[in-house]
Amino acid sequence: MKTVLAPVEGVAVPLSSVPDPVFSAGMVGPGTAIDPAREPGKAVAPISGKIMKLHPHAYVIVGDDGRGVLVHLGIDTVQLKGRGFQLLAAEGDRVSAGQPVVAWDPAAIEAGGRSPVCPVIALDAAQESVTGAVVGGVHAGDELFQWE
Repeated sequence: MKTVLAPVEGVAVPLSSVPDPVFSAGMVGPGTAIDPAREPGKAVAPISGKIMKLHPHAYVIVGDDGRGVLVHLGIDTVQLKGRGFQLLAAEGDRVSAGQPVVAWDPAAIEAGGRSPVCPVIALDAAQESVTGAVVGGVHAGDELFQWE
């Protein structure tokens, strides 16, 4: 059983409420999402492992067990080409769960007309393998869901 932590502070919501059909339909994988607090903050590693992919708006961390978690900071934020995000780690770095990876400002994302909602996805996972998803207020580093 793997515990996946909340990467940002906000309100945990079901993946089905993400305003993007690829995420909300679970096509990327199972998980949950966080509607972030509208203030500058740091997105943290949801698990310990190696940063396999790092873009300003999204990152994938793969644990020693080979399982990866995707954190996507907002919807359609790739279009910002990195504006409004600051990398605090590098691709290939080993990180501990709860370690800051990206600094960002969800209010600025929203002011630019995009949703700041953050999908947190268990990659290459069966839908039923993700359990215990929290709904409601979370702080970065709080338990978000279990992955069997």
